[in-house]
Order: sequence, then C-alpha cells, then structure tokens
Amino acid sequence: MRVPVVFVHGLRISGSMWRPQLDALHAEGRRALAPDLPGHGARRGEAFTVDGAVEAVHEAIEEVGGRALVVGLSLGGFVAIAAAAAHPERVAGLVATSCSARPVNALAHMYRIPAALLDRLPDKGLAVNRRFHRLTLPADGAQAVLDGGLAMEAARSVIDEIADLDVLGLLASYPGTVWLINGARDHFRIHEKLFLDACADGRLLVVPRAGHMVSLDQPEMFAKLVIDAADAVAARAGEPRDPHSPA
Repeated sequence: MRVPVVFVHGLRISGSMWRPQLDALHAEGRRALAPDLPGHGARRGEAFTVDGAVEAVHEAIEEVGGRALVVGLSLGGFVAIAAAAAHPERVAGLVATSCSARPVNALAHMYRIPAALLDRLPDKGLAVNRRFHRLTLPADGAQAVLDGGLAMEAARSVIDEIADLDVLGLLASYPGTVWLINGARDHFRIHEKLFLDACADGRLLVVPRAGHMVSLDQPEMFAKLVIDAADAVAARAGEPRDPHSPA
C-alpha cells in the first residue's frame, strides 16, 4: 500500500499552493491532502496557534488513513516538524522545505518590520503581495497561490507564535527519515547544516534554479522528490515500492 501525503502550506497562503503536486500525485492514484491552517484559506478569521496548526495536520493525516508522509514549506515546514515531534507514529517521513533557518527572536524581528509596514496600507499589502507572486513565480504557480486567497492579517500572529519555537529540538526528537529541501536561491538556507545535524536520519537536497517557493519554481521536480520520499518510507516499512517512481 502506498504511503499517503499531507502537504502543509506557507504563511499568508493556503493549501491551494500545492495544486501542481496534488495533481501529480492524484494522477498516479495516490492519496494526498493539503489542509488550510488556522487563519488561512478557508479558515481565515480563526486565530493561528502552533497547537492548532499541528492539530490541522493530524486531522488531515487521519483523513488519509492515519499515517502519512508530511511535506511542509516555510511556515508549513515548521508546523510539519512540530507535528512529527508531537506524534511520530503518525508521520511516516518528513519533508521540511524552505525552513532551514532557526526562527529566533532576532530573525523574527526582521519579519515583524515589513509585516507592520504592510499592515499600514489600506489593503494590508494585498496588492503588493499579489504583484510579488505574479512577478516571481511561473504563471500557473502564481495562480495556484492566489486562488486560495492571501491572509495578510495572519502575518504578525504567526511570527509571534513561531518566534519561540524550538525547531531544532523538535526536529531532533523525531526518529524518522527527514528530507530537507531548499531552493539554491533561498534566503532561508542559513542554518541548513544545523538542521541536518539535528536529524536522526536526514538528507539535504538543494534544488537548482529555485528560490523560497521551490515547489512552484520547479513543480515537476518537486513532485518527483515527494513521490520518491513516499516510496522510500513505504519500502522501509516493508511495503512495495512503486517501480515507476524516480530512483
């Protein structure tokens, strides 16, 4: 039986960002789900907390069968790590993407400043963020992001919640296999060696010609990496490997 996949989205955006990967996995008959975290997408208006986000991931895991490969990007990577540490028996493997930077207070403060500036704009920076995604992502990727809406109001509460998260400690407590995937041009790579060293069983993959939104910069490659990771954890559990997946 194939291991299902749960995808966890980044800050301000929603599960719609994973459309290219969901399409690729569903085309192969694989179970995959991309829930919205509190305060984002269909759950805008709810307060974001790390505990609430972790619960959203665990609910999605239950929906796809009770055990899954969890794939998170940026904020979603931190949440995925926390979810894996909270219930490692439910997380067959972990793909932590674009989140190899410790969210310490000094780094969080760098993100509070632009969030506060955007908050002063009449639309809270919505037009700026829409333009940014359209300029920096392929057209299909930008549309996937924007179709789920942009929760501009969520930024400051998310930053405050994540700032005190002991990501390296949580990562070290997870006994399963971890794939750290970063775009070569991603500014969030600054602590990737520390993250790799914290893993009980870790691999570091750097994707060429990709930035922070690596899953949308290189959507086909990223989908193949996820499929390969799902097959790898299935093989280690004694389940048959998909012969058509990349080696």
